[in-house]
Amino acid sequence: MNSIVLMAEVLTDPELRRTPDNQSSIASFLVQFAGGRADDPPYRIKVVGWNNLADEIVEKYHKGDQVVVEGRLRIDTVDRGTYKEKRTELVAQRIHSSSGSTTPSISAPRVAPITAPNNASNNVPSNVVPMSTSYVPVAAATPDYDDIPF
Repeated sequence: MNSIVLMAEVLTDPELRRTPDNQSSIASFLVQFAGGRADDPPYRIKVVGWNNLADEIVEKYHKGDQVVVEGRLRIDTVDRGTYKEKRTELVAQRIHSSSGSTTPSISAPRVAPITAPNNASNNVPSNVVPMSTSYVPVAAATPDYDDIPF
């Protein structure tokens, strides 16, 4: 399975192109995200969106925006004559804004706001769901072997 969710900052304004037959839109832009350790430099990766998503990317996202990109990784090998270069890109399937702007997220489902319990402290962000301290595991039921289809 090839699936990735990445929170990153948009480094370049999205560029819109079209396929040679003018049937599909392609938007591409560069994003940056934190390295694995505190002393690592930030990583950069190219993000590509196709068709309707490409058109919406160009309209709604700009350099400096914080985004969450859902998609899949793709690695291409380019022959440079004396050596082969590998290029990695993220092919986007959905993009969400994470900067708190009023612009709706692309392909994001509408979700009812989460309300915190009355005893929650005021310094907890509103999008954090408090964990219950009274977890009781559900006992596993004995399987009903009569429902097996063979």
